[in-house]
Amino acid sequence: MQTAQALDVAAATTSSDGSALGAVTDWAVNLMETIGAPGAGLAIALENLFPPLPSEVILPLAGFTASRGNFSLFEAILWTTLGSVVGAYALYALGAWLGRDRMRRLVSRVPLIDIEDVDKVESWFDRHGYRAVFFGRMIPLFRSLVSIPAGIERMPLGMFLLLTTSGSLIWNSVFVLAGFYLGENWQVVEQYANTFQRLVIVAVVLFAVWFVVSKVRTYRIRKRES
Repeated sequence: MQTAQALDVAAATTSSDGSALGAVTDWAVNLMETIGAPGAGLAIALENLFPPLPSEVILPLAGFTASRGNFSLFEAILWTTLGSVVGAYALYALGAWLGRDRMRRLVSRVPLIDIEDVDKVESWFDRHGYRAVFFGRMIPLFRSLVSIPAGIERMPLGMFLLLTTSGSLIWNSVFVLAGFYLGENWQVVEQYANTFQRLVIVAVVLFAVWFVVSKVRTYRIRKRES
């Protein structure tokens, strides 16, 4: 009963305006109300597969629920971290299924991308792959995407799971603990996380623009020289 009341409070704080955030909150509330802490884990596993689902909302909500309900703070962190690992492993398996040769064939059909670019990415991942998997778990968008090249490059599965678990445990603990101690003000976390996510998106967009411009310039130079 106490858990249901806590979840109702959480849902009421975000769903009154009918926003997408409110819809996500209602969905996460229903999961946690139905199956408890494993519901938070399931929500985070799906967030890994569908990055538009914001972990920055689900994790503090799980922490808030732990502060008021029938599952403990330990269970909230345990299940959300397990969910992160399961979601990441699914994408790792997708990358492993895709494989290096198939990936290169697909990339060769993409305009403006050369096999040389793929070679550079592979070389970079060979040098920094372990750090990328660990720290990538703490960066919006990259949390999901980094698992795919790890699978393509067949990073040792044990190491992948260790790095993913460690990085996810840090990220999840910060947000779950924030929700736990902020209580009904758990949404404050989402505001700061949104700022961080916007900075990441801006950086990605700027890099994409730079990449396209440089590729078009290189293509024109090669055309003039041929």
